[in-house]
Amino acid sequence: MGDFTPNEMMTIAASRALTGEDVCFVGIGAPSAACNVARLTHAPDITLIYESGTIGTAPDVLPLSIGDGELCDTALTTVPVPEMFRYWLQGGRITIGFLGAAQLDKYGNINTTVVGDYEKPKVRLPGGGGAPEIATSSGEVYITMAQSKRGMVERIDFYTSFGHGEGGDHRKRLGIETKGPTLLITDLAIWKPDPETKEFTVVSLHPGVTREMVQETCGWKVKFAEKLEETPPPTALELSTLRDLKARTDAAHKGGGPAAKRGSKDG
Repeated sequence: MGDFTPNEMMTIAASRALTGEDVCFVGIGAPSAACNVARLTHAPDITLIYESGTIGTAPDVLPLSIGDGELCDTALTTVPVPEMFRYWLQGGRITIGFLGAAQLDKYGNINTTVVGDYEKPKVRLPGGGGAPEIATSSGEVYITMAQSKRGMVERIDFYTSFGHGEGGDHRKRLGIETKGPTLLITDLAIWKPDPETKEFTVVSLHPGVTREMVQETCGWKVKFAEKLEETPPPTALELSTLRDLKARTDAAHKGGGPAAKRGSKDG
């Protein structure tokens, strides 16, 4: 895939989906990287909100968790968590909820709770946190994850965050008026839900990726758009911005602390 990795392509492709007008509820991990690359490149006016109550945050390094002090230190303001959910999220003020997934099905339903039986799971995952509310109350939801048959499954083991349920108008039948998952960005492709069935369909392959590669790493029968595009490769600016962000993050989290971050800013 040239001079960039599949994960770098995924992060940059995800960042391009965001605009400066978005108010984005950011998940930790890959969503956070994508949102901050967007903020540092083409969408400087984007409003990033994290679950801990930080509004308009502009972290210099990627947070380890929603409780990372970097988020509060760089935010325009910090509000109590109940206010964050009741006023901002459930009040309809979030345009994009950006989530990751441990397990995902073809209708955008997410599992971050358990792998296997709930009472005797094979793996106990971190849990949903605020993701279930984000999935139903955000104007729309973007999902990012690396592809694998273990992660992209025909049927998830536990419904943590509701996507399109069984497909079709399932959200509407449950009284959920928001759009739900409208975009899935993986390390191999960009997917969008079919307008009628809501099943995720591949609309763009990343450079060097084939249909066979996508199918081999997905647990359901993949559908491809009739007009299949190729994702533009990262630009020099996008790639350097992402790599600089990750280098600062690594230095800070390895004990470099504020001095490491200041040094990176000063060149």
